[in-house]
Amino acid sequence: MSHLPSSDPAGYLDDLLVRFRPLTDGSINGASEALGDTEPERFGVALATVDGQVFGASDDGVQFAIQSISKPFLYGLALDLFGREKVHAKVAVEPTTEAFNSLTELEEDHLPYNPMINSGAIAISAMLHHADPDSASATMMAMLGRYMGREATRHPRAVDDVSGAHRNLAIAHLLRHFEVIGDDIVGSMKLYNRQCTATANVRELALMAATLANGGEHPVTDERAIRRDHVGDVLTLMFTCGMYDTSGSWAYTVGLPAKSGVGGGILAVVPGRMGLAVYSPRLDSHGHSVRAVAALRAWSADWNLAMFRL
Repeated sequence: MSHLPSSDPAGYLDDLLVRFRPLTDGSINGASEALGDTEPERFGVALATVDGQVFGASDDGVQFAIQSISKPFLYGLALDLFGREKVHAKVAVEPTTEAFNSLTELEEDHLPYNPMINSGAIAISAMLHHADPDSASATMMAMLGRYMGREATRHPRAVDDVSGAHRNLAIAHLLRHFEVIGDDIVGSMKLYNRQCTATANVRELALMAATLANGGEHPVTDERAIRRDHVGDVLTLMFTCGMYDTSGSWAYTVGLPAKSGVGGGILAVVPGRMGLAVYSPRLDSHGHSVRAVAALRAWSADWNLAMFRL
């Protein structure tokens, strides 16, 4: 229990549920509605330590589409396959004050600001797809499975038709215009859609975060999910960019590398110690789970987890 500040972590998770269940602000995202994930009262919390302890409470077994939580893991896969120089010839590492799906997310050199927003993630997906169109999807799912500790699967209602994803297609066409991505826009967008519709429950999200906390090795299976020397790259961009246009306030109030998704999940990494995850589908105007933001802010303060708090 050396990695845990609490002598009763399960009891603490139950307390978080009691404290923040009364929050009923926010709304269900359209992507979740399209998949039929519309139960607003779902609320799950979990933690996993680097020595393999896992605790969860309430709706911790509910599978949901991870959506943008996939972005740091795809970024890590690209680093492993192509190296920093090639990856960052296509996407920069700067935070942005624009919304995650903005059409103005391009730097002066026409690169997406970072891999955690839609334009940057689409650029990463395009790199993976164009490098190996036949195997990119299987490679991606195998990588996600190594983080989850089981075979990765997609949402049962997920489809490969991307013709209605007009905003993201517009971003992709703009990236193609500036020669950031290759010609096969539909193929690239299908891979991006597949990563977003991979499913996990909140216990598995905590294990994904704990894998990063553990230097890239899964705490239970001991399988390596990412090269150790690339973990710092992923955590740095999660810290500076993972919460979109609220990343600054998140760094100040929570102080942990994190990533949210419009499916209602947020995971956070306590380097060297543990991974935290919260799931509740009502979102604020920035695309973050209202309950998850509040719970993780309190959790970090109660356990003194922020990286720069002494």
